[in-house]
Amino acid sequence: MVSDERHLPYHRPPLSKTLIQDATAVLPELRGATLYQQQGVTLQLGTQVVAIDRDRRQLALSPGGTLPYDHLVLATGARARPLPDVPAGTAGVFYLRTFDDAVALKIHAAAAQQVLVLGGGFIGLELAATLRALGKQVTVVDSASRLMARAVSPGISAHVLNAHTANGISVRMAQPVAQVVVEQGRFRALVLGEETLEANMLIVGIGSLPNTGLAEAAGLACDNGVVVDEELRTSDAAISAIGDCASFHYPLWSQRLRLESVQNANQQARHVAARLCGARKPFLNMPWFWSDQGGIRLQMTGLWRPDYRSETSPANANGGFSIMHYENDTLRAVESINAAPEHLRARKSLQQST
Repeated sequence: MVSDERHLPYHRPPLSKTLIQDATAVLPELRGATLYQQQGVTLQLGTQVVAIDRDRRQLALSPGGTLPYDHLVLATGARARPLPDVPAGTAGVFYLRTFDDAVALKIHAAAAQQVLVLGGGFIGLELAATLRALGKQVTVVDSASRLMARAVSPGISAHVLNAHTANGISVRMAQPVAQVVVEQGRFRALVLGEETLEANMLIVGIGSLPNTGLAEAAGLACDNGVVVDEELRTSDAAISAIGDCASFHYPLWSQRLRLESVQNANQQARHVAARLCGARKPFLNMPWFWSDQGGIRLQMTGLWRPDYRSETSPANANGGFSIMHYENDTLRAVESINAAPEHLRARKSLQQST
């Protein structure tokens, strides 16, 4: 296993949630170093793959050397989409993709009182809720007309907006940024039309870009990710791709998707591992996700589309509910707010249908 990070492989979901709140920032390791040794897994950490030689089936490494392969799995993930016209390394501007990003954000947030979050997606809202719980004044700015617009239905967006504003988070929707004010290399403010929002720090969560540079340079087919077939092989049968970097066929919509979730990465990793051990079948797993945003536990199974027919369940004792989404009379997706038992029953039904 080759990684340009120097840390052991670790859980990423805690980075935007518990790690920011913890008194000490401890790496949330997936497994201890001993287990990798026992299982015969060699870790080459702090090592960058700079090229794939498909003819020789070997990798060129930095700071030097090569590594041969019989089969290569690309799990290169995605990187944060950068804020245009704001130089990398601008003081007071933060992105969150890695453990080191989270530690830097945590250190700076300790002294900050006013925080701006640019982007009303999962990571932005999770961080906004976490920082609000720490007593910060938090403002979320998004150019879209509703929160998490690419991922959830309007009913979920409206509920989450109401919950966050009730918790003291200021939310500016449909507000494109006119200018990012940077003075002497440090972030100062966002200009939104005629309004200027000053803050001690700016967290940017405006999406991600798949890390396809290696694949493209090696001549592999790419289209918003590394293109894979129904068994997650790339255009080179000796190379597979999984996780945030992979563009795969979603049969329910008859189109390609690139999903950014730990569940999708885990499911695809298991699928490729099984195939390499002789079990061949199409990848048909039902997508599922979750997001913890303060007192909100959002769970989703399946993917929502605007043309689905939606039904909302009665609220439970905690005010939680689910929205079921149907294609004709077939359940295709369910979204739940603080309704874990109900959601798990619906998830089981959906997973059995795939």
